[in-house]
Amino acid sequence: MDIHRPTVVLGLLGTNLDRGVRGLERWNKWRPTVGLCRQEDLVVSRIEVLHPAPWASLASLIKADIGTVSPETEVRLHTLDLTDPWDFEAVYTALYDFARAYPFDPDAEDYLVHITTGTHVAQICLFLLVESRHLPARLVQTGPGPTPAGRHGVIDLMLSRYDRLAGRFDSERQEATSFLKGGIETRSAAFNALIDRIELVALRSPAPMLLTGPTGAGKSRLARRIWDLKRARRIVKGAFVEVNCATLRGDGAMAALFGHRRGAFTGAVADRAGLLREADGGMLFLDEIGELGLDEQAMLLRAIEDKRFLPVGSDREVESDFQLLAGTNRDLGRAVAEGRFREDLLARLDLWTFALPGLKDRPEDIPPNVDHELEQAGRASGRRVTFNREAREHFLAFAAKAPWPRNFRDLGGAIVRMSTLAPGARIDRDTVDEEIDRLRATWASVIPKDPARTAVHEDDPVAELLGDTPIDRFDRVQLAEVIRVCRVSRSLSDAGRSLFAASRAQRTSVNDADRLRKYLARFGLDWDGVSARPDHAP
Repeated sequence: MDIHRPTVVLGLLGTNLDRGVRGLERWNKWRPTVGLCRQEDLVVSRIEVLHPAPWASLASLIKADIGTVSPETEVRLHTLDLTDPWDFEAVYTALYDFARAYPFDPDAEDYLVHITTGTHVAQICLFLLVESRHLPARLVQTGPGPTPAGRHGVIDLMLSRYDRLAGRFDSERQEATSFLKGGIETRSAAFNALIDRIELVALRSPAPMLLTGPTGAGKSRLARRIWDLKRARRIVKGAFVEVNCATLRGDGAMAALFGHRRGAFTGAVADRAGLLREADGGMLFLDEIGELGLDEQAMLLRAIEDKRFLPVGSDREVESDFQLLAGTNRDLGRAVAEGRFREDLLARLDLWTFALPGLKDRPEDIPPNVDHELEQAGRASGRRVTFNREAREHFLAFAAKAPWPRNFRDLGGAIVRMSTLAPGARIDRDTVDEEIDRLRATWASVIPKDPARTAVHEDDPVAELLGDTPIDRFDRVQLAEVIRVCRVSRSLSDAGRSLFAASRAQRTSVNDADRLRKYLARFGLDWDGVSARPDHAP
């Protein structure tokens, strides 16, 4: 929890535990809601108490008692329509509606959900709303202790422990975002339409599907989600079997895919089922299918059409009923023209072809994917990390213009590095600047330079940024030096300190970054655009 931000608690009134006993004796008894506000090491700035209408008088008493023991805590009472507190659907709906309407601001406040009070049904519902991030909070649990204040503990959910429970409520999550998008609320209309079409086909057709797109665009992840969806709907029962065809080489490729009999070749000391048989009743995902040899392509085509094939070294056919998903970053039409891919196999795969766009083509989807990758990094490390506001805005401004040659692999790696290196639990501006420099250096060796652009502008950064915009010669010389300094500086503040080193010593109050920002704005420029190196700028 950030000690510099207010802590807000949301919880249900405990109609039994919070009531305690009458009169002054109640101060000697543990009451969860009051006790939470009496913890010495937890300062509650505001508590939102949800209560059924018939218990309004008890809620008012609790509010008054909290005001006595913790005058710094603001208490807000909310009447909740809970006619039957043991009706799961009714309780979940009431809490869900409250969560959707509540004006959460995670950048400004830390949230805790108190799950000690309320019925078991209500506690489960609160857990699920936290797990699904409808309540952007952590859980806090209280219990009796040596004093009437009791004790408390904050729970960071390791969500992987609850996959089985959370899986039962996937249908509710799909109200806001598709199952196939993994809970990411993507904003690109074109991408959302594409995913909706893939979902429709996946649920209705057992035919092969071809996923195309650049490396790192998410083909493997999407393929597994398609299988997850079909398994959840009981369309398939078998396993998800995945292989990158680029790893299948030589004689071993045939045996890996179709299996072999003992003694079929040197080293075949036992029968092997092969990947196609392992996928029987399930799905086989052949990533980079364009790397598959022509002989393997011919065998695969027959296996798709007839569900039968010959293992290596066998004279008896075997059967396997699987759905094929294939992925590629190659132009298979060109590969057919060059004789590297079978036209009949492509025709079979091309019934359902879906092209996944690269990350740079979906700039509006970068913010939700940054949040998703940050959450994934937190789950993996067990350490919850967030951006501060300035750092997040700076990184998103850079990311929206970046080329992302390796797509989500680059983005995921960047988030993991920043969350690991972040001081405390907050990614700051310096951490972001360091990661941007690293990405640019990495991309310089990956992205081909534009010779024409380099030749025209290598000695004139002003022309590179402003083109033919008229500018006085005096201003041009000065602006060119400012751009040069920006491109060798780690941040706006560093550049400002270098440019204004002499004059800043004569001032009692300095803000070099703001001074430089205003100078660049005179020419319609900003830090992100100016600081990008021309040879590998986003």
